Amino acid sequence: MKIFIDTANLDEIGEITSWGIIDGVTTNPTLLSREVERIGKNPEDILKEICNMVKGPVSAEVTSTDTSGIIDDGKKLRELAENICIKVPICKEGLLAIRKLRDEDIMTNTTLVFSANQALLAAKAGTNLVSPFIGRMDDVGNEGMEIVGQLVTIFDNYCMDTEVVVASVRHPMHIIEAAIIGADICTVPYNVILKMLNHPLTDVGIERFLKDWGKIKPK
Repeated sequence: MKIFIDTANLDEIGEITSWGIIDGVTTNPTLLSREVERIGKNPEDILKEICNMVKGPVSAEVTSTDTSGIIDDGKKLRELAENICIKVPICKEGLLAIRKLRDEDIMTNTTLVFSANQALLAAKAGTNLVSPFIGRMDDVGNEGMEIVGQLVTIFDNYCMDTEVVVASVRHPMHIIEAAIIGADICTVPYNVILKMLNHPLTDVGIERFLKDWGKIKPK
């Protein structure tokens, strides 16, 4: 399973990519606006820097809601870098735009997906990635990971090349569940990636080994 980092923070991306574990990045208007406020750069320059830091896809979201506007936004974003992937919300206008963008070999990531029906339509329209928001579904009392299992099965049944991106991840167990189900990608916030790394028994083990080694190492 590929791991994307879900942030627009350049410091976070720089740190985690240095570990050699990141396959891509997902951003959205909220994440970009936070980084604009933090460092004072414009969104386009931030996206260019991210694309230079990461070899894999970097998802950047459109802000228009009509088909022609989505297409125009997508084309402008695509001009920033070869590895830009256009995030398009699932809706009628978005489906029309996805088909047009795909016809021009522009990579798309269909976002704000909350049902298998929505994802199936996006896949039929030609989207490269589809992002079910499992955490938000959990928040309102639904089993978010259920849709991931449905999509993996549906896409496998019909050999669809759309990849399933597990989005809106809240905690490390979401990542394990996604990997067991067979999701293609999990996009993970910075703080959750750090939690993946840590375990109290590891800390105890390191402390014990160092303490024991300290008893015998040369003075």
